[in-house]
Amino acid sequence: MALRAGTGVGFKPQHFTAIQGTAPDLAFFEVHAENYMGAGGAPHAMLTRLRQDYQLSIHGVGLSIGGTHLNSDHLQRLKALCDRYQPDSFSEHLAWSSHGNEFLNDLLPLPYTPQNLDRICDHVDQVQEVLGRRMLLENPATYVTFAESSIPETEFMTRIARRTGCGLLLDVSNVFVSCVNHRTDPLAYLAEFPLDLVDEIHLGGHEEEELPSGPLLIDAHGREVAQPVWALFGHVLDRRGAVATLVEWDNDVPDWATLKAEADRADAMIRERDSHVAA
Repeated sequence: MALRAGTGVGFKPQHFTAIQGTAPDLAFFEVHAENYMGAGGAPHAMLTRLRQDYQLSIHGVGLSIGGTHLNSDHLQRLKALCDRYQPDSFSEHLAWSSHGNEFLNDLLPLPYTPQNLDRICDHVDQVQEVLGRRMLLENPATYVTFAESSIPETEFMTRIARRTGCGLLLDVSNVFVSCVNHRTDPLAYLAEFPLDLVDEIHLGGHEEEELPSGPLLIDAHGREVAQPVWALFGHVLDRRGAVATLVEWDNDVPDWATLKAEADRADAMIRERDSHVAA
């Protein structure tokens, strides 16, 4: 299975009543895997109900694909979750978030080296074998670079996907955040990104701080999508065509109408380009 081309949003329990009352025209809902690793309760009851009517994307934030090893207990809990809901997509981040038995509440960067490439490919192979499904790997938002990195990020992700057969999740907001932080050109980054391997796009809001060296953007997911990110999204659609697109809003979560309006904007852009192709 795969997500159909269209727009989805991250499911928040406070929106459940509004969703049930309005039956919104959305392609899918996405949830963070780690929020549903308990056995039952209200979260599972709501998700089970949503799953009857919508496609589902499960997005991991704690698997630590870029770490030194995968936590087998966490991977088994993830398998149980995927077996339970049979999601149309599973994705994780190109990042690490654990060391030994310690889990960190962040998605941390790593150097892009041949050694790390081999290890991450091994981890992706392991995840796909245990889950019995193809996964997507998301490009990170980064705030530092490493002197030992010898492979550009776009090439690094391309080589992982080609070797393992995984797909890619292109977070357009992360592209903008990283490129502004590193004073590079997001269009140049996208020109090198393998859009033919992209099965899902993420859009989210960011925060900005002004440092003596210039702007620092933070991938905060706490506000509307910025106009430059919408422009990059349009550029990607022009090259890639319609693709499943998620609007992320995880902090300072707005009311349902505000979140749905962001999703409607993304959907309108997708439909506009579809109509041009059809014409």
